[in-house]
Amino acid sequence: MASLSPSAFRILSTARWNSSKPSSSHTSSNNFFSLLRKSSSLPCCRHSNSGGTRLFSIMATAKPGNAPQQSQSRIKGAESFLRNVLASMEAVYLNRNPSAKAILELVRSVDNDKICYDHLAFRTFGTDGHGIDSLANFFLDFGYTRQEELSFPAKKLKAFWFSPPANSDAAYDGDGVHGPLPRVFISELLVDLMSPQTQDIIRKYTESSHKGKKHAALASALGSLTWEKPSHSEFVQLARESEYAAWSLVNGYAVNHVTISIHRLKSHLRNIKNLNEFIEENGYKLNSEGGVLKVSPDGLLLQSSTLADSVSFEFSDGITTTVPCSYIEFAERLVLPQFKHLPETEVKEQHRRDGFEVGNADKIFESTSKQQQTGKA
Repeated sequence: MASLSPSAFRILSTARWNSSKPSSSHTSSNNFFSLLRKSSSLPCCRHSNSGGTRLFSIMATAKPGNAPQQSQSRIKGAESFLRNVLASMEAVYLNRNPSAKAILELVRSVDNDKICYDHLAFRTFGTDGHGIDSLANFFLDFGYTRQEELSFPAKKLKAFWFSPPANSDAAYDGDGVHGPLPRVFISELLVDLMSPQTQDIIRKYTESSHKGKKHAALASALGSLTWEKPSHSEFVQLARESEYAAWSLVNGYAVNHVTISIHRLKSHLRNIKNLNEFIEENGYKLNSEGGVLKVSPDGLLLQSSTLADSVSFEFSDGITTTVPCSYIEFAERLVLPQFKHLPETEVKEQHRRDGFEVGNADKIFESTSKQQQTGKA
């Protein structure tokens, strides 16, 4: 343990060890080391590169005994740690985005409803290991599976989405991160396609973060940049060419948005058109890029989003101004044609449209754009 970095110990503190229960402590320790597989030669850190199997490689160090019970205990321990990290990410998001927090409370207030998250989204710089994989590795370690790639040529972006582990603990039937585990959507800016000046600015900061890319999940959970604050002129330069780049420079690995799973609500808001009307009636403006309601070509994925909140940011040159922060999205996934015959009470998440749609996501990205923000008032 002496070779671990200070950042590693900060992750360790969230694992909530219980020294009176040796088996539980051992589980937390193994889960912690799975985060540091490139920094350790311990056997528990050697695992397959297949996303869906990484979590279970942790169990390779289990001692003989009651194997089924031990395995189940380790799964629950790993999931508990994962949810603690997600809860920290969520807390940073809610503290910085009062509109999102208020909207979640509004939706909950209708028939005392529970919120389930459809997905969490993150933005990254695709250069020198700071891109999608810097965050994806954490989720892969805890049983998530990489799915389809999405390409956004006009914005010079690409993305992957990740499905949650199928064996999620059924005991988590609560609200938010304590409900069904959400999908994860991670995008990255294709830095090599940007202008030389923009590339220089981005690399100046990503290179200065040293090994910060190895602790992207920690940075997100702490709400901390892994590089120094930029100057205002550098932020403006990036914003001229890519508002995605400017957003990422000042927000880092923070959650870009959370998405409410509309069809999982119990009230009349489980219809996204009703939800959109409810949000606007309460004084919140929705992203109108391509229309308020974004619909996939197959008509089965319906999405909308608010505009990002703005926060005060002090740049390294002493200039303080507002910058876009995060927003909240809403998604309704309709039942697939082959399952239309099922009674509503028997319809599960696996019977609904899965995945993401480039056309929808491309417009959702605009929730942080200056043009949308200017018209927010």
